Amino acid sequence: MAEVSLSSSGTELTLQGIRKEFPGFVAVDNLDLTIRAGEFFALLGPSGCGKTTTLRMIAGLEDPSAGKILLGGVDITDTKAYKRPVNTVFQSYALFPHLTIFENVAFGLRRRKVSNAKELALAALDLVQLAHVADRRPAQLSGGQQQRVALARAIVNRPALLLLDEPLGALDLKLRREMQVELKKIQADVGLTFLHVTHDQEEAMTMADTVAVMNNGHIEQMGAPESMYDLPETAFVADFLGQSNVFRGMASSANASTIEVAIPGGTTLRVPVARASAHSGDVSVGVRPEKMSIHAGAVAPQTDTNVISGGRVTDVSFTGVSSQYSIDFGPLGNVVVFEQNLKALPTVDLGDVVSVSWKVERGFGLRDHRAAVIDEASEL
Repeated sequence: MAEVSLSSSGTELTLQGIRKEFPGFVAVDNLDLTIRAGEFFALLGPSGCGKTTTLRMIAGLEDPSAGKILLGGVDITDTKAYKRPVNTVFQSYALFPHLTIFENVAFGLRRRKVSNAKELALAALDLVQLAHVADRRPAQLSGGQQQRVALARAIVNRPALLLLDEPLGALDLKLRREMQVELKKIQADVGLTFLHVTHDQEEAMTMADTVAVMNNGHIEQMGAPESMYDLPETAFVADFLGQSNVFRGMASSANASTIEVAIPGGTTLRVPVARASAHSGDVSVGVRPEKMSIHAGAVAPQTDTNVISGGRVTDVSFTGVSSQYSIDFGPLGNVVVFEQNLKALPTVDLGDVVSVSWKVERGFGLRDHRAAVIDEASEL
C-alpha cells in the first residue's frame, strides 16, 4: 500500500469578546483569545472557571451570548456544530462498542463517502501505533489504547481544529504521563491546531506550546509554560500553576532595581523590579518551594538574600528525590520548602525552630490577591 499522509496545516482560532451568560451568572466574560495555526494550546483552570463552556462554544455545542468565533479568519459563530471543521476528543472515548477499531476510525470517512477511506483509516491507526489491533473491538483494548483510537478517529478527518476535553482524565498516572508524550508527538507529526482543556497543570505544562490560566470566566495569564511557572503575575496563577509560598505585604520603598515589601512580623522582603507585576501599594512576594533553603536556627540577612526566621517545623515528608518541609510562621502562615535529598539525613527535624531563605532574584512580585471562586460541583 502506498504511504498515505495525514498531515494538514493547522488553522488559527480567534475569539473576540466572547461572553456566555446562564440564568443568574456569567460563565465566560468578554474573552479575547488567539490560538496560532499549528499550535498546541492548553486552557487550564479549576472546575467552574469557564474553560469547558469556552470549548463547547468553539465546538458549536453552546451559543455565545455575545462575541465572535473566527476559524481561519472565517466567522463560524452561527455555524451549526456538524458543519464546523472541528473535531473533539472526549475523556469518555465515545467509541462504538460493536464496531472494530478499524471501523470506528473509518466511520466518519465512510459517511462522507471519502474514496480512500481504508487507506486513511489505516494510516491514522499506524500514526497512533495501533494498526496491529485494527480487527479488535474497543472492549479488548486498554484505556490508553482506546484513547489513542479516539484520537485517530478525530485526526483522520483532518479538522482545522482539534479540541481535547480532559482526554486523559480517566487514565492512571503512569499511563497518563505516557500519553502526554504521545499526544505531543502526534500533534507535531500531523501539524494540526490542538486546543486542550484541562484542570491538570502538569498535563498542560508537559504538552502545550502556550498555556492560558482561566479564572472566573476570564484569562488571568497566558504564555509559554516555562515563563508562566517562573514568573506568574497573580496570586491565583502562582498557586494554581505549581506550588508557591506567597507573602502579602505593602511596598515600603523602591529603586531602579529592587522593591522592598514590608510583611507582618517586622520583616522586609526584596523582589527585583523586573520580576514584579506591581511596584507600589499592596504587593505579594512569591517564591517556589524548590528555590528556598531551610536552616536550623537563625540566619543573618544579606543584601542578595531574603530571610524569614522563627518558624517551627510541623511536618517532614520524604518523597524520594526530595524532602518536603512544612513550617509554621505564625501570622505569615505555613511555608513549604522542597530540599533535594543530597545527604543521608534531613537538614532539620520535626519541631525544630528554623529559618528559610532564598535569593532575591528567585522571587516574584504579584499584583493582586484575588482568589478563585470554584464550584467543585460543576464543570462549566
